[in-house]
Amino acid sequence: MTVKKEKKQRLRAPSKRSLASRSRILDAAELVFARDGFEGAKVRDIAAAAEVPLGLVHHHGGGKEALFREVVERRAEALSRLRLAALAQAKADGALSLSDILRCFFQPYLEKAEGGDAQWLAYARLVAIVSADPAWAKISAELFDPTAQRFIDEIAGLYPQVRRAVAAEAFVYSVAALLAFLTSQWRVAALSEAAGAQVTIDGLVAFCAAGCGARLTQG
Repeated sequence: MTVKKEKKQRLRAPSKRSLASRSRILDAAELVFARDGFEGAKVRDIAAAAEVPLGLVHHHGGGKEALFREVVERRAEALSRLRLAALAQAKADGALSLSDILRCFFQPYLEKAEGGDAQWLAYARLVAIVSADPAWAKISAELFDPTAQRFIDEIAGLYPQVRRAVAAEAFVYSVAALLAFLTSQWRVAALSEAAGAQVTIDGLVAFCAAGCGARLTQG
């Protein structure tokens, strides 16, 4: 085989079958990591969920840690673009309130997870895993922090007298509320004794804006 032909083969795009297998593996890994955590997840369980041979998971994903990062990364990039676009549009429409800023961060995710999409619900649990464990600080710094800092900039701009650490604190608490939001509907219904009780983005924004505002005013 000539060098030119060998190089051409290496550059050849993956087949549709290969792309489909990779997508199934990433979807399965997302669900298994969300269910079992990083330490508890088994590559063989991911292969079984994806209905592919174990070796194919290693081929597409590398080691478990590399696969975990790829699963987190693939939605982080898309979500970041949507959030920043929402923020830019809101700014173009006029001055932003604290509620506006939080809504721009929350709504793109909630629209993706609308209807109880299992993959996006699983992704929320993965973000919670990454956010709660300093072992994943590098992933957070690379995939989440640039967008988070942009939103903290906007919050801090509304309260110029407040230390940035306080704005960051208020933002992190709001993200925690978002991560709990989609799993809270059944609990709200149980505690209110009202079957089918609805939780809404308006309620989430109002709750977080009030809490953030109180913390930021306190300084």
